[in-house]
Order: sequence, then C-alpha cells, then structure tokens
Amino acid sequence: MAEHVDVAIIGGGIMGASTAYWLSLFDPALRVCVYERDPTHEFSSTALSVASIRQQFTVPVNVRISRFGIEFIREFQHLTAKVGGIDLGFRGNGYLFLAGSETAAEILHEAVEMQRREGAGTVTLTADQVSRQFPWISAEGISLASFGGSTEGWFDNMGLLAGLRDLARLQGVRFEHAEVVDADYAGRAIRSLLLADGRQVSVGEVVNAAGPRASLFMQKLDEVFPVEPRKRTVFVVDAPNARHPGAPLLIDYQGYYVRPEGTVWITATVPEDDAAVDWDDFDARHWDFEENIWPKLYTRIPGFDQAKVIRHWVGHYAFNTLDQNAILGRHPNWDNLLLINGFSGHGLQQAPAMGRGLAELLVHGGFRSLDLSEFSMERILENRPFRERSIV
Repeated sequence: MAEHVDVAIIGGGIMGASTAYWLSLFDPALRVCVYERDPTHEFSSTALSVASIRQQFTVPVNVRISRFGIEFIREFQHLTAKVGGIDLGFRGNGYLFLAGSETAAEILHEAVEMQRREGAGTVTLTADQVSRQFPWISAEGISLASFGGSTEGWFDNMGLLAGLRDLARLQGVRFEHAEVVDADYAGRAIRSLLLADGRQVSVGEVVNAAGPRASLFMQKLDEVFPVEPRKRTVFVVDAPNARHPGAPLLIDYQGYYVRPEGTVWITATVPEDDAAVDWDDFDARHWDFEENIWPKLYTRIPGFDQAKVIRHWVGHYAFNTLDQNAILGRHPNWDNLLLINGFSGHGLQQAPAMGRGLAELLVHGGFRSLDLSEFSMERILENRPFRERSIV
C-alpha cells in the first residue's frame, strides 16, 4: 500500500522550504513532505543566488512582497530562536539604479513615486547628487538615479534556507532525499507520485516548487509551462583601487550589476544571446567579464582600472518567458496542483511572502495577507503578460 501525504512539495530549495514552513504554522496537523533530488543544493538557484533584496520594482505587489521580506529577514534571528537563532547578516547598503535616457528617467521617476506610496524609502538622485553621494562613481551619461537606502541590501541565502527548513522540521514537516520522476493521475486529479527509488506516494495536494526544473514535472502532466533555465555567470573581482565596502548594489543601464562583498566585488550581466540552457549546463561564460562587463564597469567606476577575476560561479534563473514574474497559485486544469515557480532571478527575496501566500491558499482557500492573485496561472493560459520592468 502506497504511503500517503496530505501535501507533497516537489523541490526543497527556498520556495519549497518557505511553503513547508508556513503550512506547518497554519495547520500543524497536515502531513507535509518535501522531496528534494539533491539535498546538498550544489546547483540549486537558492545556493547560487547573490542573495539580495530590494523594494525598487515597477509593480506595486512586488514592492509589498519585498517590504514583507525585509522585515522577515530582519526578524529572522528572533524567529529561529528555537533552532539556534540564525543571524542572516543583512547588509543594508541599498540599490542604486541608473537611467541613461529621458524616457528611462521618466519610467524611473514614476516607479519611485509608486514605491513611496507603498511605503518604501526610495529617493531619486540627479547626476550631480550621485557624484556628491558616491564620488567614486562617474556620473557620465546618467539622466536620473534611484536609491533605496538601508531597507535594501543582501543577506545569507543558505542561512535563510536552513532556518526555514529547520523550523518546518521542528513543526512536523518531513524532508526526503528523493526525486519525483512521474505522476499518476485520473481526470483532473493527481493521485500519486513515483519516486526514483521506486516508491509510490499517494497525495492530497501537490506543490511544484522545482525551480528551473519546474517544467520537467509539468511535462509528466502533458502541460506546456513557460519556465526554463537561463544561465548567469557571476564573477568575484578584486579591484585594489576601488575599495568601497559600503557601496550599494549598482544597476547600470549599460547592462550589468555590481556590488561589494567585503573588499572585493560581485558582478554579472545578462548574456546578449540569453536563451534556455540544459538543466545540467553550468559551464561558465568566462568571456563575459572581459568582453561585456569590464569595459562598461571601468567607465562607471574608474577604480576598476586594475581588476582581476579571482573566482566565479554559475547559477540558473527559473525564467518565466511570458513576463518574468512569478507563477503562483492553483493550476486551473488540476484539482490538486499548486504552483510557485518562474521567479526569474528575484525568487530568494520573495520567498517568505510567496510561501506564506501559497500556504494561505492551500489551508484557508484564499490569500489573507497579500493579494497575490495577479501571479495566477490563468494569465499564462490566456497570454496576458503581467510585466515587471525592473528585472536584473
């Protein structure tokens, strides 16, 4: 006789762990099991993230999600007191977005006005103000900038994952080293999941939290799903003439981002030929730094006249090809399938609120804290993009 779980979560990264944590809070009686194919998380998007959080989005609900996220991160040591108290080491250096045209400046100005209405502390800066506040940055070509201050920054990604997982375990959730390889269904209901070790698990509800691999499970259900892995090579750079550990995360309109990590820097760009890659393709694009990042970075921060890549890593975005926003909620074609996918690079910062929202939907039948209905699968099926302009 097959084992039964009330909620089977496919994927034990940050989305699966967050969902499991909130489920265990809302209904401790639920039998929840998280199935993770690689518990070392060596190639997971969670582990390979640059682990940053911002309120500078162009869609109001994304601002609300991150405002909850920053408070959750700041309170995390207290929240995890029962499992040792995990300090995520949040560094509130802020994000600095640069616009390079009048049109981009108008968009940035409108976004800042909306963010401030939502309670964010974002401010606009002229090129002269950028020069005064950050004298090591060249303001050439800047039409306007926006700066988020101490409510934006970066934190310990694996600390967040470990804390959520440990709390969920403490509250009765089971985490298994297992890969879901198939599903048995009848009509609109998934009846059971088949694991790689041959076990069959009967299910009440199924949550797809499989990150860049989410579409692999959807293929088992004959569903087309617009989430694919996109490769990002992140470079760690030593620039001895640019030591600015208090610098913000800078998003340059020239097409790269850079932020300090102690005395060194982390930087990456979107490849010009950005396309889906194989789920196991983690080969670095070594040429991206010399050819696509450094020439632009040096014109913006002259202290990068001497710069050396000292290491790198490669991660995958779970890229939503329709509109680069999350897909969250029940799948309208299925009675017992919920989705938390397609975050396109801003998933780690959104995980606390999104996991809470999905758990509310499952336990209470609707969203109670934040209205996350704009992320529904219906918009995907109806080809109605819900577009976020500030994708990094």
